[in-house]
Amino acid sequence: MSQTFAFEKYPFLKELGLEQTNHGCFDGEKWTGNGKTFLSVNPTNNEVIAEVKGATPEEYEVAVQNMNKAKAEWVKLPLPRRGEIVRQIGDAFRKHKAALGRLVSLEVGKIVAEGEGEVQEIIDICDMACGLSRSLNGQIIPSERPDHFMMEQWNPLGLVGVISAFNFPTAVFGWNFMIAAVCGNLTMWKGSPSTSLCSVACTKIILEILEKNNLPKAALTLCMGEADIGNLMVEDKRFPLISFTGSTQVGRIVSEKVSKRFGKTILELGGNNCLIVCEDANEELALKASCFAAVGTCGQRCTSLRRLIIHSSKYESLKEKLVKAYKSVVVGDPLNSGTLCGPLHSKAQIKIYEDGLKKIQEQGGKILTGGKVMDGPGNFVEPTIVEMTDPYAPILQHELFVPILYIMKFDDLDEAIAINNSVPQGLSASLFTNNLQNLFKWTGPLGADTGIVNVNIGPSGAEIGGAFGGEKETGGGRESGSDSWKQYMRRSTCTVNFGKSLPLAQGIKFDL
Repeated sequence: MSQTFAFEKYPFLKELGLEQTNHGCFDGEKWTGNGKTFLSVNPTNNEVIAEVKGATPEEYEVAVQNMNKAKAEWVKLPLPRRGEIVRQIGDAFRKHKAALGRLVSLEVGKIVAEGEGEVQEIIDICDMACGLSRSLNGQIIPSERPDHFMMEQWNPLGLVGVISAFNFPTAVFGWNFMIAAVCGNLTMWKGSPSTSLCSVACTKIILEILEKNNLPKAALTLCMGEADIGNLMVEDKRFPLISFTGSTQVGRIVSEKVSKRFGKTILELGGNNCLIVCEDANEELALKASCFAAVGTCGQRCTSLRRLIIHSSKYESLKEKLVKAYKSVVVGDPLNSGTLCGPLHSKAQIKIYEDGLKKIQEQGGKILTGGKVMDGPGNFVEPTIVEMTDPYAPILQHELFVPILYIMKFDDLDEAIAINNSVPQGLSASLFTNNLQNLFKWTGPLGADTGIVNVNIGPSGAEIGGAFGGEKETGGGRESGSDSWKQYMRRSTCTVNFGKSLPLAQGIKFDL
């Protein structure tokens, strides 16, 4: 039976070079794809938009071989020249920002402002990577031996594998590819099958720049697939580094397999993020931050707010305002300008939402607003606030990845910090306060145990200039800014003897 597509409804898809049926494998030389067919589905109405034909194991192997053939040519490019290519890629994404942003909204379900914001992250990381190409350096190290010179030399790893998730189908890839490319690596990308059009569109944008500059197109290969293709990457010794974004459960498997072959990983796994509102906090700021962090992307960000802990003196007031604000949130088609909350990405998450609410109520949670699956063909649910009396209830240890916000009260900041740190995840956390003592306690060694620690802003969203990632079961990986580039390179400590004698370190004497 032939498949019916809604492709023609969305003219911006053609701007991105997409068709009703697309190849989902670029092997470094040509587009192909004889593997499993993936359907791109609009979660707003569950209509099929288009289809993408994934890679076979044989096509994967060709891609890796083509990358190895092109490796020397890419590495020989001067680092500032690689930066110039990334700058041009950034300009290409600027050109297609509106179209690609709408595709992200269409395929993921996040509102247009968030879709375009995600593309802006790619543009920003291109700008940062371009600057990095003029400043990336090691250091000179004083030698204890006369007539000796010591320095650090940073060299590319070679091939990098990137496995990304549905909720940020373009930005997370951009964080990895742009930095890896400037550092001199070639990248293979396996995006989420459910956002395969985003993967194909981004690859086409980048390949156009590589072709324009007569550079090896194998600097980026695309192999769409499921766990079979991902497993090939994870177990392949030709990839010294695997960057994986996804669940803690799968991340643990990835970590074990890559570590077994002495490879490196960048793991961006689950979050279970908290926002604490102190007695002296600006209540209006806390309200706005909480709403966006909890409702944005329908609660499907790794940095989404899950737990809101409010000082008892502000609890009733803020609770009332929060419930009122939730009731005004417009849930609907994310492509419509007035929408603030789109659908869940898949039907499977509706069941997670329903089952989660049952467990929450069994463990003493009280639904204050929301709590229902909305009628219609799409994957819409009501953003939900749940009041919890036990801040250590078992359900609070798990990330449901749906728009359910737990609220609870505290009396002492040490108590609130203990609640924040009580979960196995450690991605992002926020404190709202105007008290300097609270601020430095929160950001210090006895404060939040998360990789991202905020004050007077929500836990959701991050600038590309800082390293992004978390601790504990969030995986420990760092992407984007700061010195995250070091993960994509190997470090050599180089010692040069420019004298005529051979003194040994530590004053050791060895005379023949």
